[in-house]
Amino acid sequence: LLQFDTTNPPGNELAAAQYLKSILDREGIPAEVIETAPARGVVIARLSAEPPSAPDQALLLLAHLDVVGVDRAKWEVDPFGGVTKEGELYGRGALDDKGQVIANLMAMLAIKRSGVPVKRDIIFFAEGDEESGGDLGMLYTAQKHWEKIRAGYAINEGGRVVARPDPAKRAAAGGVATIGVQNSEKLSYAVEVIATGPSGHASMPLVGNPVVHLAAAVARLAAYQAPAELNTTTRRYFEQLAKIEDSETAKWMRLLEDPMRGAEAARRLSENPAWNSMLRNTVSPTILRAGLRVNVIPSEARATLNIRLLPGKDIGTFVQELEKVVADPQVKLQAQAISQSDAPSSPFDTPLFAAIEKASAKVFPGAVITPYMSTWGTDSVELRLKGVVAYGLLPFPLTDQQIAGYHADNERIPLDSFREGCRYLFEIVREFVSSP
Repeated sequence: LLQFDTTNPPGNELAAAQYLKSILDREGIPAEVIETAPARGVVIARLSAEPPSAPDQALLLLAHLDVVGVDRAKWEVDPFGGVTKEGELYGRGALDDKGQVIANLMAMLAIKRSGVPVKRDIIFFAEGDEESGGDLGMLYTAQKHWEKIRAGYAINEGGRVVARPDPAKRAAAGGVATIGVQNSEKLSYAVEVIATGPSGHASMPLVGNPVVHLAAAVARLAAYQAPAELNTTTRRYFEQLAKIEDSETAKWMRLLEDPMRGAEAARRLSENPAWNSMLRNTVSPTILRAGLRVNVIPSEARATLNIRLLPGKDIGTFVQELEKVVADPQVKLQAQAISQSDAPSSPFDTPLFAAIEKASAKVFPGAVITPYMSTWGTDSVELRLKGVVAYGLLPFPLTDQQIAGYHADNERIPLDSFREGCRYLFEIVREFVSSP
């Protein structure tokens, strides 16, 4: 699957979808490829219960076929070669998200081959266009073919199975420290920072130079740290994580809501970039644009910010906060419209979560299971908006360093982790679909 170049744009997922269909056809599992645009497509397959289950009892296994681009000069191997090297499988999409596509496929095939009694329908959905908004993937399918993927429960990307970096500790406790089950996510916005002022010849510096005002505004925005806030998911996340962290870190996790020391606890934990992003609304400057010629002071300079808001937060209110941070009449902020909506979090008192807990105890004994709010977006939002209980759970045990390979040069997955993850996902699916 890695050998199909599905870089998005342009995507070209159709050939990969047809490849997956050929495997499902050989296994006798009904599958359908839907062409969403020329050379774009998704594949949907269903393993039905006997008798077929109600839609609100079905399990949807989804992952996306498209991948982000590559700089080939910075790769040690062909990024679309599917090269195995020193026990690791290299390729764009190995982690995000073709590895999970195949884990989902193998779970369905293993259920069918093993003869496990299936009391809930299993739907396999390899979608496209996730990396560019989903218009030709999840959104297209949900709008035009919802009945084909309609389910009460779903497993998607977005979670974490965090391996212990110390091999001795891995052997002692099933290899895994924590299992983060994603049930909510932050929402992404693009905000334009626009500085205006007088233009003129660069030989005569101007006090109102928009480039200078923009640079100062961007510096203030980058340094700004919004107040820390816990929600239901992050509160439980830090409570669970405190069980396995070192005593000093655990102390600060338990003090996050302490009236006297909560601010200091948040400051200390925010030294970890991932925890910092989970605790607050964040601002990342990503694009700068200004000037036409080296000897011309432009009348306008622009920057783009990537804003990630905690669930339930309003972008208009946050932009007003940022305008106070900038405090410059020559600079205004403007949020770009987005099509994605804020979705409710998925609850944890469900049969699927219970199945995840049972399978985790079997495959990764000793691992602490935590709820998880991802700081990036997934297509689970569209499912949650339709009432689906959707969990993010990348099943492969990976160290923090290996997880950092997402979208990176030389993206790869250890083969041992891949095998463990496939077994883990199979155990979850078997546990869930074998009970009504």
